[in-house]
Amino acid sequence: MEAHVLILLAIPVFVAATLQGSIGFGMGMASAPFIAIVDPGLLPASIIMLAIVVSGTVLLLDRSGLDFRGASWALVGRVPGNIIGAGLVVIMSPAVLSWLVALTVLGGILVSMRGWEPRVTRTTQAIAGGMSGIMGTTTSVGGAAMSIIWQSSEGPKLRGTMAAFFLAGSTLSLATLIAFGAIPQRAFEFAAWMLIPALIGIAVSRFINRYLNRQRTRVIALTASALGAGALIVTQVVELVAS
Repeated sequence: MEAHVLILLAIPVFVAATLQGSIGFGMGMASAPFIAIVDPGLLPASIIMLAIVVSGTVLLLDRSGLDFRGASWALVGRVPGNIIGAGLVVIMSPAVLSWLVALTVLGGILVSMRGWEPRVTRTTQAIAGGMSGIMGTTTSVGGAAMSIIWQSSEGPKLRGTMAAFFLAGSTLSLATLIAFGAIPQRAFEFAAWMLIPALIGIAVSRFINRYLNRQRTRVIALTASALGAGALIVTQVVELVAS
């Protein structure tokens, strides 16, 4: 990949890492649509690898807010979700998967904005974890499902719990994709180049977090989910027009 393209893609990766460092997710939603325009083959593997690094760093910084039990139940659903997602990557086209993910996310956001907040139980967390596993493994956009479940959590708790969930979940997704032989060599190389803007984004997020309360975090999380879903739709529309 040419140097100027890497520099341009470093911008959405930086923004995505900043977002994930502030609200606990966003690595895929803010950067995947831009990467898909340049080289769809880099997804979802490159974002998943970056998510492992970002999530591990955020977990270390916000470990005091970790809800271990909540993250554990979400991971119970994530494991089968990863397997289903990896299978879908093999048998379904990226366009169909992107439309399904975008519509599912927008549906969840719509009901949340109308005042509905799902009850946080072991069952709902496991279901959300399963949906996140499917969406994260297929399109690298797996944060929206968990943000809807944990949308009312305080900032440190949301970031710490989401980070633990995504660290374990992304590692499982990466292992599953490797097992299915679905990762090209260039995805590893691209992820390595993007580590610097991702780490800078985390550093910037620590300053932003000082001004976030529960309501602001919730609004940003739902807005980010909507923008991510919208970006997926726009990407697919552009591809349809181009073809």
